[in-house]
Formats: sequence, structure tokens, C-alpha cells
Amino acid sequence: MDDTDRMLLAALQQDATQAYAVLGKAVGLSAGAAHERVRKLREQGVIRRTTVDVDPAAVGRGVAAFVLVEANAWMGDEPVRAALEALPEVVEAHVIAGPASLLVKVRTPTTEELQASLRRLFAIDGVTGTQTIVILESFFERPVDPGA
Repeated sequence: MDDTDRMLLAALQQDATQAYAVLGKAVGLSAGAAHERVRKLREQGVIRRTTVDVDPAAVGRGVAAFVLVEANAWMGDEPVRAALEALPEVVEAHVIAGPASLLVKVRTPTTEELQASLRRLFAIDGVTGTQTIVILESFFERPVDPGA
């Protein structure tokens, strides 16, 4: 990956709907060359997906929390992954090192729904406890800087 690829990635992270002609102009390439570079970045797995950034509060998911999940078994296996993916309120899940086995980000409409989500997390086989940190305000969430 070179500087042109990094500039393309930065531009796409700002607005993934840009035409290849606009992207190419921004990085000094033709539309065709920009398209080819983006295609290669997808094939290489650098670009995993193209998505839309939705305001969670605007769609009724204004309560956000990080949950440390404690367990008596390894939580990185497929049954745990499938159980977490089956919970639509779980928007991120990470196997971690430290005081817990998993770090899960949950978004719900209300604190009552957050409590119900915690019960569902606790019902996953191997889970022995949770510690929840409710997010009061987010200053920003930024994408990965491809130039760093």
C-alpha cells in the first residue's frame, strides 16, 4: 500500500459515495485508475465493507454501554460469537486480555432494555459476570487513519 492508496482510503472514509472521478481527482488519478485501486484494496481485504454512519439516537438506540464480560471458559469460540451476533443490541464484541474475557458494546433504547440485554449476555454459556459502563456522552468516534 502506497501513499495514493492511503489518500484514497482517507477520502472514502470521509464519503464512500464519491464518484471515482472525484476520488481520482483528489489523489491525482483518472477515474478508471481510482476504481482499479479501490477494487484491489477490496480484494486484499483492506476495505472490508462500505456502510452508512447512522446516528443511534435518531433510530431509538440512544443508550450506549461498554460491558466487560467475565467468564469461566474461553470466549473466543464460534458458539459465543454466534450467541453475541444473535443479540441485535450488541454492536461490537472483542476478546480481550485483562480483568474480563470480552468487551462488548451495547446500544439500546432505554436503561430497562440495557438491563434486559445484560440478562441475555449473562445467559450465554460460560459467562459468570458482567461489569457495565454506561456512556453519558461521546465526544467523537473516528475511523482508522490510513496514513498513521
